[in-house]
Amino acid sequence: MTEINIFGMINILNTYKMKPNFSELARIYDLDRHTIKKYYDNGGKKLISRKRDSGFEKYKDEIISIMNKPGVTKKAAYEFLKDKYKDIPSYSTFRYYTRINHIVKFKSSIPHVRFETKPGEQLQVDWKENIRLISKNGEIFDFNVLTSTLGYSRLHTFIYSKTKTTEDFIRCVIDTLNIIGGTPKQILADNMSAIVSINNGTKHKHTKIKQFEKDLGLNIKLCGVRSPETKGKDESANRFLAWLQPYDGEFENETELIEILKKINNKVNLENNQTTNIPPSVLFQKEKEYLNPLPNKLLLDSYVENVDIQTVPPTLLVTYKGNGYSVPPKFINKRVKIIPIDNKLYIYFTTELIIIHDISNKKFNYNENHYKEGLSIRTNKSTTDIEETAKENLALLDTIKGDRNDK
Repeated sequence: MTEINIFGMINILNTYKMKPNFSELARIYDLDRHTIKKYYDNGGKKLISRKRDSGFEKYKDEIISIMNKPGVTKKAAYEFLKDKYKDIPSYSTFRYYTRINHIVKFKSSIPHVRFETKPGEQLQVDWKENIRLISKNGEIFDFNVLTSTLGYSRLHTFIYSKTKTTEDFIRCVIDTLNIIGGTPKQILADNMSAIVSINNGTKHKHTKIKQFEKDLGLNIKLCGVRSPETKGKDESANRFLAWLQPYDGEFENETELIEILKKINNKVNLENNQTTNIPPSVLFQKEKEYLNPLPNKLLLDSYVENVDIQTVPPTLLVTYKGNGYSVPPKFINKRVKIIPIDNKLYIYFTTELIIIHDISNKKFNYNENHYKEGLSIRTNKSTTDIEETAKENLALLDTIKGDRNDK
């Protein structure tokens, strides 16, 4: 009633063109004098407060769609949007926006006792299994990721793998060690089939795993299947892989998928850890000093089955079963590793995955971008001429059949 009365008084004052005494009106109606002045300036009408649009409002439908994907967390959705759009507000604003719009997935957390390890002491590893994502073209990718976490710095490493064999485990561990640039004293893992077999309740490490431990001078320690108190740091790392889920239907091919995984891996290591409140990449600068040196490179390479090391020629083509497969021009005269897995050919430079080719019976398997880049370096042709020349020459090369690659 107070506001109704003050509006009536203001209308009377306006009708008789009388100047109001805002302080006196404030005393009579028990309102702030500044509020009364605003009512007066607004013609004796109540001010209408306009709600400012959130920076996320224009993405609301997309946010709902992303959050409805299985396994997507608030953080995963936010990181996806942050990559896609550069003008979005902070994560705290995103949390508030999703909460007031009822599009937040709340989930309970189960506390567990944490433990600490000395620098260089331990690397926790685990499989994030049976991940399925679909490309923009509808191609289904079923894969796994070996996640690894250094106990002291919490530095995370994610390695893509189609399968989970003993050879896959060893290859992924070697890739991880190459990335961190050293060897911890111990690797902690659960009783995964890639490491042990269990007969009548007794665990037996595979012979190849025992030899791997001996060659690298480390101990692969097994923990209980449900022991988060001992393997909790890497269990936490697995949660970051929820950041992959928003990319379902958003990538072109396997190469791009692996690049997305690498990008997520880098971002995770730059974020403050919840326990240490320091980014893992910062603490790692101290921990890496305590890692043991890597074993002989030839010894490590010997563990990767079917690995072939070749020097890239000026043609850009490395050879597999008599047929050529291209790499970018910057790798000419550099040594690359060629690893066939299923019907794909993975080509690495040190630990960097350069390209994934489909294994084919074509004599020359040029990636179009590699070919055009090579032409542009060699000739002074315009972009249009290079496009036309590349298209014409690649079409001719595609008609040349090479050796059959039957398995």
